[in-house]
Amino acid sequence: MQLRLAIENSEGTLNDSIVTTRRTHTSAIKGLIQHPMRELDTWQDVIRGFSPAWFTVSMGTGMASMLFYNFPYEWSPLKYIAMAISLLDLLMFVVTLVLFTWRLVQYRDFFNILLHPQMSMLLGTVPMSFSTVITSVVTILAPYNVTWMPMLALVLWYISISFAVLSCLTIPFLITSHQKHVFECVNATLFLPVIPTVVASSAGAIVASVHSGTMAVAVVLISYALWAMGVGISLMLLTYYIIRLVLHKLPSPEIIISAFIPPGVLGQSSYAIQLLGVQALRVFPDALSQMTYLGEVLHDLGFFIGFLFWSLAIWWLAHAIYSVLYTRFHSSVPFNLGWWALIFPTGSFISSSIKLWSLTGYTFFRILASIMSVCVVTLWIVVTLHTIHYAWTGELLKPINIRHLELHAYVEGKDVQSPEQQV
Repeated sequence: MQLRLAIENSEGTLNDSIVTTRRTHTSAIKGLIQHPMRELDTWQDVIRGFSPAWFTVSMGTGMASMLFYNFPYEWSPLKYIAMAISLLDLLMFVVTLVLFTWRLVQYRDFFNILLHPQMSMLLGTVPMSFSTVITSVVTILAPYNVTWMPMLALVLWYISISFAVLSCLTIPFLITSHQKHVFECVNATLFLPVIPTVVASSAGAIVASVHSGTMAVAVVLISYALWAMGVGISLMLLTYYIIRLVLHKLPSPEIIISAFIPPGVLGQSSYAIQLLGVQALRVFPDALSQMTYLGEVLHDLGFFIGFLFWSLAIWWLAHAIYSVLYTRFHSSVPFNLGWWALIFPTGSFISSSIKLWSLTGYTFFRILASIMSVCVVTLWIVVTLHTIHYAWTGELLKPINIRHLELHAYVEGKDVQSPEQQV
């Protein structure tokens, strides 16, 4: 009898604790829904703290749509999912561009951002996001023969490469002339100002695929020039970055996810040169009849160079995974917008793998790309949900970098560097 009473009491206590826990979770959810942006002092902080890092959300979403669309194993619903995500990406890009432009117009701190050693790196995400939108829209609409799409895509591409070249030429100059960098604090975001030209070159190959004749030749030639510019500087920076890792070890947990940027640089370089080789084979024999074999040579070189870059990317991808796991086992990795570096760079490596499969027909590339696509899409969902949650609370919109910007503008005039600038 006593045993039965004890069991009933324990069951009652357990039920009470379950009910209490449910009520606590319910009240927490209600509080979260009823009090958006609770981490912000005013709604103006949404604009004041709006960083160019938000363009990485559009980049990652655009990459997710392409992974759905180009999935190696055909399944028609994936195409429609890709279309929906592509529309979402377009909307996100427009909203992000409007909010960031609003911030620049209202607070007039663009030059402070340009001179800041960390925030200026993120400006490279703007043309990359734009190129990603162009790529996804052209890829999805091309089979439907939309009459106005080729010319619109061409105009938008020329606009995007203007910003990509500005990023590649201006920010590296400011790094070497105005900004003050500490070697041990350098991280992989250093690649962001120069890689937009490589992303624009892959977008150029996609745009050229819906054109012909002189127009297509011009786009392909410009894309090769963009590829050479971005890849050449990126290879120099890879050497600089690995020396920094050897001497000062891994970056801090807050920015350790940036370790995925180098394999993304190499993966995107591999993907772009393969795409350009395919277009060179298509357009050069007729347009450049005086160089009969140029298209074939560039096509074969595109595959070979792309395969070499893809192979090098494997090392950096493994290093990135090791780095994040090692850091996670020894400390926590707080969520921030830098987590989007998991999506676009890894997706670039997958795109290169898919292209290698289409050129060679080797099943290995197909299976590898399929497995990695599933993993990256899963990561995209997880990171998206976290981003929505922390954006709703206002945590990701806190203007915490504004004091650093203002301090940097003040210190720049005195030609000294504060410890806070080195973060």
